[in-house]
Amino acid sequence: MNADKNSGYGWRWRAIAFAVAVCAPLGGCASSNRSGDRGTLNFLIESMPVNLDPRVGTDANSQYLDGLIFSSLVAHDAEMNIVPDLAERWETTDPLTYVLHLRHGVKFHNGRALTSADVKYTFETILNGDVKTPKRGTYRMVASVEAPDDATIVFHLREPYASFLWNLTRPGVGIVPRGSTVEENSQHPNGTGPFRFVSAAADEDVILERNADYFGWNKTARDAHPLMPGAKTDIVRISLLERDHANGGPDATTGLVEKVRFRVVTDAIVRALELRKGTADVLMNGLTADMSVTLAKEGLVTEEQPGTMLGYIAFNFDDPILAHREVRQALAYATDRTTLIRYLTHGQARPASSLLPPNHWAHDPNVKQYGFDPAQAERLLDAAGFPRGADGVRFHLELKSSTEESARLLCEALADEWKRVGVAIELRPLEFATFYADIVRGSFQLYTHRWVGGNNDPDMFEYVFSSKKIPPDGANRGHYRNAALDALLDQQRVEMDRERRKTILSQVQRIVAEDEPYINLWYWDNVCIHQPRLGNVTISPTGDYEFLESATMK
Repeated sequence: MNADKNSGYGWRWRAIAFAVAVCAPLGGCASSNRSGDRGTLNFLIESMPVNLDPRVGTDANSQYLDGLIFSSLVAHDAEMNIVPDLAERWETTDPLTYVLHLRHGVKFHNGRALTSADVKYTFETILNGDVKTPKRGTYRMVASVEAPDDATIVFHLREPYASFLWNLTRPGVGIVPRGSTVEENSQHPNGTGPFRFVSAAADEDVILERNADYFGWNKTARDAHPLMPGAKTDIVRISLLERDHANGGPDATTGLVEKVRFRVVTDAIVRALELRKGTADVLMNGLTADMSVTLAKEGLVTEEQPGTMLGYIAFNFDDPILAHREVRQALAYATDRTTLIRYLTHGQARPASSLLPPNHWAHDPNVKQYGFDPAQAERLLDAAGFPRGADGVRFHLELKSSTEESARLLCEALADEWKRVGVAIELRPLEFATFYADIVRGSFQLYTHRWVGGNNDPDMFEYVFSSKKIPPDGANRGHYRNAALDALLDQQRVEMDRERRKTILSQVQRIVAEDEPYINLWYWDNVCIHQPRLGNVTISPTGDYEFLESATMK
């Protein structure tokens, strides 16, 4: 063991040992025990949704299920362009006024027609505080909401805001029936989405069934927004029944998913065992890379697509060592992301160079890159005034993380790599609540964590890097300050022309890449593991559950 540590491969052997430990139980399971109800898709989730009222729920499972139950005014495509949902078109009469025109004939699951009064009610209950929700701050720029007729909704803003439409996208917020309470929507949600609520049992399951009256089934495409030149048409929700008819008739052995049981299984090993035995049908991003690789060898189908979830390392700029840009850049050069991805994620990730994922319309690939270059790291550390001591160590740093095993392995690997350029790392894995409290109050030198979903909109740069967004006003936990960047962030926030905004955002990304307030590690792939009887699985970059709309079952 000492030889492994001294040779720098200890963390790799631990990663392999972890793979064996979590996957070994799978080999002893029989695969013949299939679920008795072949008409229901058994979908495993890690935790019970906290609240299915789409004005309130912010945890992942609440939002993913809300995206199936509720429609929003707009949606987004794979490049994060805004496309229609309940609103079939819209215009901005001036930078402070958004007029959206609703589809006709849309009905809630209880049969009641949707009108602009429902949209007005949804947002006014958030704005006036009738609904207690963390989403209220998202709409702080909204001065008023009007419904001049049943098919038109008008938002008046206090200030221009280029990302306003993004904040209306599914599943960030869904439209609820006027007069409905949080209790009603959380216990028996009534939306206009592709699936309707059937039942829920606390900490056990949520059951949804296909909504035959969903407006999207017979719509072959959404038109790109006319104010967004270059935006691609989002071909979505093509009725498989129509497709089969065009091809000469439906396949009698294959049909659309009619009912889904989202079953809560909190333990990852148990989730893997259920898939292996056949008592579960599908799981999305719910296993370690080691487990998914093992299950793929056991006859299950693995669908893997590039995702947008970002792994990163953050620096505290108040620290006298990390305040040196050369030190931050040196640690980036000393990080062998290719090897880390190979051993820690089994290749289920891609190196990251920006907060924004590469599929995003505003992503700029032409920024400073930090390939693995220990010699350059050494030169930068020397230039920053931190020579090696007699023991070979330049300085000591503390790296915090959660106690999740994959996070601990990552930190051990980073400590091993950075030791080679003379940086000694003390690892501090903490229970998540303690870890999160520490990073919010700035009690860290470095920490590693993930961004899930938030980095799909360019406003994320303001939220995490603006000097105005130091907690509790945002997530600039490292207290990074750059006046030039602040000015650009203010400009992009109100720039309504997307091409000009993209130019500003390119400058933002280049400044951030030079200053290196984060080491962007990688974007995690979305991995869906399922039984062979599930087909036509198309995973979105955001890793949501919308693939169920067109998935088929044998």
